[in-house]
Amino acid sequence: MKTRIVEVFSSIQGEGELLGRRQIFVRFSGCNLECNYCDTIKSRDPLYGEDISVNELFIKIKNLITPDFLSISLTGGEPLLHADFIKKFLDKYYFDVLLETNGSLPYELEKIVDLIKYASVDIKLPEHEAVFEWNDLFNNELESINLLIKEGINTYCKIVVLPSTKVDTVGFIASKLADEVIDISKLSLIIQPSSPLYNWKKNHTKLFRFSEKAGNYLDVFIIPQIHKLLNIR
Repeated sequence: MKTRIVEVFSSIQGEGELLGRRQIFVRFSGCNLECNYCDTIKSRDPLYGEDISVNELFIKIKNLITPDFLSISLTGGEPLLHADFIKKFLDKYYFDVLLETNGSLPYELEKIVDLIKYASVDIKLPEHEAVFEWNDLFNNELESINLLIKEGINTYCKIVVLPSTKVDTVGFIASKLADEVIDISKLSLIIQPSSPLYNWKKNHTKLFRFSEKAGNYLDVFIIPQIHKLLNIR
């Protein structure tokens, strides 16, 4: 069994709650969304990259493991488009895994939810994405989050905010999460200012307002893309 993978590399996690931890990133080809802030546009192409087997992926990962290695990050594109391959890989080779997903495919998540340790669910705002009807997309994201929490997976949400993003929009998402997630105490929210950060020079105080609004409902962090500041992958 093979699937298409853009790249496999070792680096420092630059986003979310595992910030600063050494990971091996497996970037899968193809995405079912078209977000206007996407920073891995080539990976949206399902034909980009190379066909790699389960055994070939294991060898690539094994050759990259360092003493400070924490986990594999399954990213993309959208890794859940490759759920059958991921299941076969993790059934054969056990690793601690972070799944970085847009949360739009809960029925694919069900296939591997018992095989992952960490999950980052990227919540899309109405202005981010043009493929899905937004309410349907958000309901799928909520279903994915609840599936992860039921399984006991260490889960956090991420919202990428642009200087144009409305504070009330972030507050609305946070309030819906608080209402719909089965155990909000087990979920935190990462508010991630879009890169490049110089776009925030005249809007940095807005980040405080995002945090304050979301903080009415759940635990919140403001974390930019640190790997961009370090100029690493």
